[in-house]
Amino acid sequence: MSITVAILSGSPNPQSRLAGVISHLERRLAERGATVDHLAAAALPAEDLILGRFDSHAVREAIERVARADAVVVASPVYKASCTGLLKTLLDLLPQKSLEGKTVLPVMIGGTIAHLLAIGFALKPVLSALGARHFAGEVYALDTQVSRTESPSGASYELQEELRQRLDAAVEKLVEETRAAESAPLV
Repeated sequence: MSITVAILSGSPNPQSRLAGVISHLERRLAERGATVDHLAAAALPAEDLILGRFDSHAVREAIERVARADAVVVASPVYKASCTGLLKTLLDLLPQKSLEGKTVLPVMIGGTIAHLLAIGFALKPVLSALGARHFAGEVYALDTQVSRTESPSGASYELQEELRQRLDAAVEKLVEETRAAESAPLV
């Protein structure tokens, strides 16, 4: 059974270290047979996000993409002990129960282990307000665990083994729990 996983990225920089983490997640999800729909908040019109234009074509399309997903990965760098404002504006435009019934995986990356709690204290409450009740764990990465190399063809990323293992385990859990939820009988 194929599942669709929406990856919501809150990074304002498409070549940030978070891009390396997301790229790894996309590859692993595809290897597990999932269809991946990467939705970068930075790709949406800034005015639509900032002014809360629920009726904008781009915002409506983003909402529909999240609605079609069976599972959602919400990824952000840590800014000021929280997710980026860019991600928060996108989340603010989602309908109240848009994550209800979906398996959700929060992923954050930051410069220090001191921001590890940003997932539990800043991101998860927002996701819960959107109806998320089933989390497939969480992954916090340090900037130092992702190295970026620039080349004429673009950036490439190398993730430390320990981080790759945690991401792989999170993907496995996300896929298995989403498939189990989809095949569970309705009560």
